[in-house]
Amino acid sequence: MSQLRVRDLMTTEVITVKPTDTIRQAVIRMAIDNVTGAPVVDNRNHVLGIITQTDILKLILRYQDKLDKEGGGHLLGAPMDVTGSPDSISSANKEISEMKVEDLMIHSTLFTTPDAEIIEVLRVMMKLDVGRLPVLEQGILVGTISRSDIIFYIYKKKS
Repeated sequence: MSQLRVRDLMTTEVITVKPTDTIRQAVIRMAIDNVTGAPVVDNRNHVLGIITQTDILKLILRYQDKLDKEGGGHLLGAPMDVTGSPDSISSANKEISEMKVEDLMIHSTLFTTPDAEIIEVLRVMMKLDVGRLPVLEQGILVGTISRSDIIFYIYKKKS
């Protein structure tokens, strides 16, 4: 695997979100496209950060902890878009759904280049417990490399 480069395995059709998108829009996009995270990009495809399911789920848990202290219900008892829940739940769901991606995203993002060796990228990903990295060429997003891309390659190579 040491001869492999990121460009050999990276995904080039990248699901991205804008910093001004709402959390609701980001969640829908990630769910429809079956991805666990997405680079946040500007109009010129420069990476500004990244948002992941983990970030969103941690946000939901923070709101749930607050509801628990107030004696409220459970946020995950109904889909986030459902109205008619008790006021505290509806209010929390609305706040989460309408929050902007730029308010939750991780601003400092690790990245790699298409020519980086896969084994070195994998070492960094495992050491820092990162599931995916944006791939940049001259500062522009050209793809992503994920643990899943690497696992898929290993499986594909052996079959």
